[in-house]
Amino acid sequence: GVGNIFLASCNMRCDYCQNYQISQLREGTVQSYSEAADEMLKLQSLGVHYIGWVSPSHVVPGLLKSLALARNRGLTLPIIYNTNAYDAVSTLKLLDGIIDIYLPDVKYADNETAKKYSHVSNYVEYSREAILEMFRQVGPVTFDKEGLALSGVMIRHLVLPNNLAGTWETLCYIALEMSPKIPLSLMSQYRPVHKAVSDSDISRPITVGEYNQ
Repeated sequence: GVGNIFLASCNMRCDYCQNYQISQLREGTVQSYSEAADEMLKLQSLGVHYIGWVSPSHVVPGLLKSLALARNRGLTLPIIYNTNAYDAVSTLKLLDGIIDIYLPDVKYADNETAKKYSHVSNYVEYSREAILEMFRQVGPVTFDKEGLALSGVMIRHLVLPNNLAGTWETLCYIALEMSPKIPLSLMSQYRPVHKAVSDSDISRPITVGEYNQ
């Protein structure tokens, strides 16, 4: 499995964030570059197959420094970049040849919806530029003989109530502009938490009909 390292804070502020204590309340511990490297090595010693960086976009330089220390100390595992896809292409270019697997969560197909529920601007353009850069770097997913992913892009998409995520448009973009062979996790686990409980449009789970559609 994946040994995930969750980074406190986030460059988005989703009203329905499942991990808002970490992403918005910034709960966590302060670690030095060396201590973060030690955490990766500890996960490797526990037998995980990958190291996962969760919500890493805003701390990429520090993670790269910690990764360099960990590699020098014997880390051999591939790195998964688990992101909300609101990444600058210039930042992603720093990761070319370093990240093995990109796991972006492509959240929206409409900028106004992204602004309302995640408080960011131009999400659609930035996220699409980002996933194209990811795909340029690592291409489609490849697997070893045991069926473990070696490298590539795998995309996640969370279905929201009332089609607020723009799922059809997102799937069409992935298939037509990237590749219909990209593995996709179409997630159904939306639950109203945090600020979502007070907004009637997102204050309920999705229905079976919405997911099947």
